[in-house]
Amino acid sequence: MAPIDPHSFTESTHPLATHISLSLFFDFPSSTIHASALFTLPAPHSGPLSLDARALTVHSVLDPQSSAPLPFSLSSPDPIKGCHLTVSLSNHSSFLIVYSTSPSSSALQWLSPPQTFNKTLPFVYTQCQAIHARSVFPCQDTPAARVRYAAKLNVPRQLSAVMSARHVDRRDPISGEGAALFSTDALWCAEGRVVEEFVMEQPIPPYLFAFAVGELGFREVGPRTRVYSEAVPAVLESAATEFASTEDMIRQGEALFGPYEWERFDLLVLPPSFPYGGMENPRMTFLTPTVLKGDSSGAQVVAHELAHSWTGNLITNKTNEHFWLNEGFTTYAERRIVEAVQGEDRAALNIGIGWRGLNKEMERFKDNLEVTKLKTNQEGVDPDDVYSEVPYEKGFQFLWRIERQVGRPAFDEFLKKYIATFKFQSIDTDTFLDFLKANLPGIEKEVDLILWTEGTGIPPDAYEPVSSIYSKIVSMANEFKLGRMPREDEVADWQGQEWELYLENLPKSIEASQILELNSRFRLSESKDYEVKVAFLLLAIASKCKEHYVEVEKTLKAVGRKKYLVPLYSALVEGGTGKEEEKILAKRVFAEARDTYHPIAQGVIETILSKHI
Repeated sequence: MAPIDPHSFTESTHPLATHISLSLFFDFPSSTIHASALFTLPAPHSGPLSLDARALTVHSVLDPQSSAPLPFSLSSPDPIKGCHLTVSLSNHSSFLIVYSTSPSSSALQWLSPPQTFNKTLPFVYTQCQAIHARSVFPCQDTPAARVRYAAKLNVPRQLSAVMSARHVDRRDPISGEGAALFSTDALWCAEGRVVEEFVMEQPIPPYLFAFAVGELGFREVGPRTRVYSEAVPAVLESAATEFASTEDMIRQGEALFGPYEWERFDLLVLPPSFPYGGMENPRMTFLTPTVLKGDSSGAQVVAHELAHSWTGNLITNKTNEHFWLNEGFTTYAERRIVEAVQGEDRAALNIGIGWRGLNKEMERFKDNLEVTKLKTNQEGVDPDDVYSEVPYEKGFQFLWRIERQVGRPAFDEFLKKYIATFKFQSIDTDTFLDFLKANLPGIEKEVDLILWTEGTGIPPDAYEPVSSIYSKIVSMANEFKLGRMPREDEVADWQGQEWELYLENLPKSIEASQILELNSRFRLSESKDYEVKVAFLLLAIASKCKEHYVEVEKTLKAVGRKKYLVPLYSALVEGGTGKEEEKILAKRVFAEARDTYHPIAQGVIETILSKHI
């Protein structure tokens, strides 16, 4: 008995399902889904089969041919992995699980009408990474287990659905197709219901399973791209403008990495509670509305999610312990796409902001150095609790170091070969390093591969970016320590990234009076760019500039993106004496805002508060 992943009950000796066919009936009043999942195995199997489940009620497990019940057991929940569902098979190559989700499903956020833009109809969406697919359907919830799927979503007729899959049909329910779920057709075929059908013909890891159901509209922005959001013209128009360069980016990605394998690259702008900047669900990237900045810099998040179409979705980390294979590669690819589409200066700013972020993470994890490695040990660790910029930025630095060693033409050739060799596979760090050494002979003599992948901290041959605009902004931030504010003419053409880099490089020990003066000149607390606003508010908290605490509260109640929530709540509660007022503020705001956050964000903020309050 050997689990193949510290975050899954999946057994190495058990066959991996090749296909799952889902029927999902959405019951918005109770925030539950009544569902069935038909599993297909590569060959008949006898004996136990282990699956992951979390907060699911399993009604029955059936032989799909005879409808005879099959024995199953469900363990009590593990705090990280959820429940171990064991199904007993006798020469079965398929089996059917009938189950219901719970309102507390960690992947699902059910939004009541008042929580949506239009405030008239409900909305639900998934976030399955890292280990939350198991709270939507029972599965072998490890990235090592790639699976194809088909899905029928039965939803209220006023709503529509999108998925990380090809849309096949929107049609009336058919009598009998809900028979596994309900004893009669009354609910499945009820007046006012409609079925949306989808199919995913390429094998994907379960964390890339995704859907959203709500009052959706869309705009065409390219030959293989639509942008979707709630049906609000202003949101759709600003998204279409922000992401107008998407097709250029896809072409650049193809030039770098080979053909785009997923046919379409559609985008869904979600409500503000979405906990991430973007999620690279194949064919349908999910995005936070905070990327709609009005200056096309939000397109850099799209470049990142697009790059995942090759690194992450085509080649996937085998477990979360090798997450850098997804994110380090994708951050490297994103910056190559940005450099090609937006120019070298934009790419240098992007790298510079990442460099500051990496150094901040080293400070954050100085008491947990395991997390600063690329190849980590996550036994007994919740991946959501150790999510950080390390796999992104240290992973990027490692690949950039190799590129500098061998030269860009040789590295580009290596990347294309790497993707072609391992596409639609899940691999680990050692597999990558073996391939690297075989295809760039002698690289291990020039670059310390063990130090980079297994060492803690930032290796000495990591590299701060060099560009005139980057150097100028950093030196201006250093002059602030001497009391010099930027002049209007110096910052006239600055966009959000310039301001973000400037604020990130200011000393943390500045006076409240300096914060007030900086804001009176440049109105940073009112910025529409949350990267700028949050960087400024963190300085305000550090200097105890209480005039801005109202804006801190407004921000914590307006967005659910963890990138902003985690540092703001952490800044309020970390540190001992003299933080009582800030701790009271954090506790009150979280109590008032908690229900508007996605369950993943709720859990992470609860961990921060319980540690410090």
